[in-house]
Amino acid sequence: MLKLYKTSDEFSLYWETWEDDGVHTVHWGTLGTTGQSKEVRSTPQLDATAAVEQEARAQVGEGFAEIDIDDHAVLLIEYPVAGHGTAADVEKRHRLQARMNETLGWTGLGHCDGGSIGSGTMEVCCLVVDFETAKRVIAADLKGTEFSDYARIFDEGA
Repeated sequence: MLKLYKTSDEFSLYWETWEDDGVHTVHWGTLGTTGQSKEVRSTPQLDATAAVEQEARAQVGEGFAEIDIDDHAVLLIEYPVAGHGTAADVEKRHRLQARMNETLGWTGLGHCDGGSIGSGTMEVCCLVVDFETAKRVIAADLKGTEFSDYARIFDEGA
């Protein structure tokens, strides 16, 4: 997977690509939105890998660049639990982790990096390129769902 970003005072854009079973997905848009995507498949006239690599080079030429994982914010979604939590709490955390991978991935914001439970709280950890945008997108995504009862969404590094 290749994730590229371009930011200015007026906008933040993403462009990413990944390959699965010979099909290359290219996904791009404004950070925090689902953007657009296309699939690129090899044909007798087109080498999909070469075409996507050429498109990636063009994006870099237009100012897009990777953001090092060390430069991502650590966003935590925290829930209260009784004691060390229950099996149902762990199952809920796993469902939320999967949801956050989808939500953050399809909005160009990042990914879920696991979670923890114990001592009265349960957390889901996400690595995101823009904390404020991710917090807003996550809060909207969780509203009215089984996950809306979180205690807080916060930046672990703040």
